[in-house]
This record gives sequence, structure tokens and C-alpha cells, in this order.
Amino acid sequence: MKKLSPQAQVSHHDVVIVGSGFSGLGMGVYLKKAGRNDFVILEKAGDIGGTWRDNHYPGAACDVPSHMYSFSFEQNPNWSRFYSGQAEILAYMKGIAAKYDLMPHVRVNSELLESRWDEVQGVWHLKTGDGNQYTARVVVSGIGGLSRPALPKVKGLDSFKGTTFHSAQWNHDYDLTGKRVAVIGTGASAIQFVPQIAERVSKLVLLQRTPPWLVPKPDGMIHDSVKQLFKYIPVSQRLFRSSIYWQAEGFALGFINPKLMTVIEKLARWHLSNQVKDPVLRAKLTPNYTIGCKRVLFSNNYYPALARENVEVVAAGAQEIRAHSVVDAEGNEHEVDAIIFATGFDVHDPLGPLHIYDREGIEVRQRRGGLSAYLGTTLKGLPNLFMLLGPNTALGHNSIIFMIESQIKYAIQCLDEMDRKEVSVMEVKPAAQDAYNDKIQEELKRMVWSEGGCKSWYLDEDGKNVTIWPGFTWRYWMKTRRPNFRNFTFGQRPSA
Repeated sequence: MKKLSPQAQVSHHDVVIVGSGFSGLGMGVYLKKAGRNDFVILEKAGDIGGTWRDNHYPGAACDVPSHMYSFSFEQNPNWSRFYSGQAEILAYMKGIAAKYDLMPHVRVNSELLESRWDEVQGVWHLKTGDGNQYTARVVVSGIGGLSRPALPKVKGLDSFKGTTFHSAQWNHDYDLTGKRVAVIGTGASAIQFVPQIAERVSKLVLLQRTPPWLVPKPDGMIHDSVKQLFKYIPVSQRLFRSSIYWQAEGFALGFINPKLMTVIEKLARWHLSNQVKDPVLRAKLTPNYTIGCKRVLFSNNYYPALARENVEVVAAGAQEIRAHSVVDAEGNEHEVDAIIFATGFDVHDPLGPLHIYDREGIEVRQRRGGLSAYLGTTLKGLPNLFMLLGPNTALGHNSIIFMIESQIKYAIQCLDEMDRKEVSVMEVKPAAQDAYNDKIQEELKRMVWSEGGCKSWYLDEDGKNVTIWPGFTWRYWMKTRRPNFRNFTFGQRPSA
């Protein structure tokens, strides 16, 4: 390993957390609850919040009910809506950071670029984009999957002379009023912002490759009497949260047995026919794949927005971008003033610009078989590293925060076990990780994501599902609530 110059300032901490979204903040809180205060949170941006800091496009909101999309230890009785918007969720996160005094631990504008395991010292060596360096006994990656915007592979992408931006990098300084706007993509963000801008623009061209399945969103304001009930009788909110959880878990039955998704499909077809009367437009918006293969979306105003006279849905997708126009796959040219990319995120590379080198000096992306993890949390050859929201922990039906908390509690128990054994190094056995992932992939082959014709962001270029958790989240909780330490090796503390 390259030696540091005498001038280099190296800060040592027992734990370094990467990212200040729900994962990073949650890990910080649980460390404090466990009496572990020697940690820092490295944040690439100038403020905390992760996904909910970055995604501030018009209409940005969560598609999981607020009372479930929150930490179990910090339930909020004052949510204004059943499905909260971006600003309210971000305020909730900042409130947690303030209540648990996490900000002194946060290092903003400190994007982690490199992490190398030092076998001799038994620590990680870390380098950040601001030039600082750290060492740590333990590293916890809280890098979210929805943090790196993905742009489409379209010819002439850089030739456009007008204004372009991704939905996750919304340009609020650009006034869309009266403009001709092209929207490329029809994912969860487009579903939310298209209705917000359709009334303002003179022309909106939606270039759609694949229509999503859409069902009604049971949203609404929460009455003050309900807030008071939750505030003064907390058990009522816990019961309400529990009911949301189990209703969402029922949806997983359709992932396990795709035939059961017909009930949801009937609801989605009714929703489409009820809101879109034009048979030509309705045909464009009707999916031709098994519902559940891609994430099922919720909206009450997306279809009406597409039925407006100033909105054109192009089912051919984008083929080329020119100086002042977008050409669809059928060769039709659409002159526009601005292009908004609603093309999602790079979810197949959860590490982004971060390069992690294992004990053999191999960067994890270069390892045979690609990126995989035991319980989506620990990785062979990478001692003392915990990955929150790692491979095969994403969900299509319930709150991802449930998964995050399960992983955090698992990691805390691992730290406690190292203390109990008076060792400093813990690593998952390769055989345990491989056996676990083989079983996960076998389960996924029998589920909706492997249905014929299914193509979604859950699958990588080889058609392997490295993203989604197969089925019920309570099964994941059962697997992580008590670590099986027989699947790990433990090393003695290095000699002084």
C-alpha cells in the first residue's frame, strides 16, 4: 500500500459511515443507543438527507404510507398526509439528526472515493474527495441505490441546444411556463412530476418505452383528531403502522405466485379505463407484461394529465436528440425547448464512484461473479464492512426502512460479538455467502421477476436479479434478528 506523506492528516474512528440518508442516520442513532460514540458520517453533498435531499422535483413524494416509511424508534404522529411529500420527509430526517445530536459526527462535502483494507493493521484506509483521509476499524456503507441519476443511451445526447436536466437534478431556475418540453421516461418520478408541469407548458411530449402498471393512490390529508390520537395514545399509531405493514406484506403473495396478481391487474385496468376514455391513448398506456415485474406505481392524476390536449404520448421512445428536437423510434421529429430525463438511477452499481479493495487488493467490481453479499450486508474478503441496502435487499411492496433497520440491528450485534470475543476482525465465510446467494437466486427464478418478457431495473445486463428481496420482509427480519456467527471467522486484535 502506498505510504502517506508526512503532511497527510489521518483521522481515526472506530466506525466510519458512508452517506447521510435513512441508512446513515439510522446507523448513527443505533450506534449512539449502544454507547458507541466514536464514529463519523461521510456525506458527499453539503447537507444531509440522501435521496430526499436530492429529489426535489415538483410533486416528489413517497409511495409508501408515511407511518410505515419512518423509523420504528421515532414514529411521527404529525404526518400531514398518508403519503408524505419530499419536504416533509426531509424535515423528519433533519429532526432525527437534531434530536440524536448526529450533526457533530457528519462531515459534509466529503465523498468517499477509496477504501482499502490493511491486513497488517486490521483497519480500513479511506480517502475522500476533499483530500481528507481516515482509518477505521469498521466501515458501514449507507449509499442508497437512488443516488446516481442514469441518463439514457440516446444518439446525440450532448447536441441539444436547449435546457436539459434529470428529475433528480431539477432546475428550479428554469421556468417551464409556455415551453415545449420533452419528457423521456415513465418511471416513478415522471408519474409524479408530469401532472405538476402539464398545465404550465405549451406542449409536453412524453416519450415512453414501456408503460407502467398504475393503481389508484389512497392518499389524503390526515385529520387533526387522528394526529392527536396518535400523539396522546402512541399504541394507536403502532397498531396503525402494523396494519399498514401486514397489508403491504400481502402484496408479496403476488410476487411469489404471479397468478395472484390478476386481482391487482384488474384494478389497474379499471383505473386506466376509468380515467382514459380515448381508446388510442388507452392502448398506448396498457402494459403487455405481467404486473409486478416492474414496480407497480400509485397515482390519481397521471392519466388525466396525459389526456390533456397539450400532451402527446409517444409510445416509440427516444431514438435521437438533435439541436432543437427529439426524434422518436418511428422517425418522427418533435421540436422542444427543454428535455427532462425521468430515466431513473444506476442501481446495479450501489457503490458509485467508491472503489473498495479487498484483502487481496482486488476492487470488488472486478471479482468473479459480480457484487454479492451475505444477507445483503456482509461481503467475503471484506472484513468489518457492512453494506446497508446491499444486493437483493430492495423491495417492490413494503417500506425499505424496515430492511434498513433489520440490517442496522444485525450490524450492531456483530460489533457486540467482536467485543465479547475481544477480537477486532470479523468476516463472512465465502462458502456461507455463496450458499446464501445460490438459494436467493433459485427463489427468484420462481417469482414474478423471472416471468417471460420481464425486463426491469431489477435485472442486470445478464438478466440476473441482484436487486430485489424475494418475497416477505418478515422472512428477512427472521434471518437477521440473530446473526449465525458460525458463518463468520474472527481474528485476534493486532499486536501493539
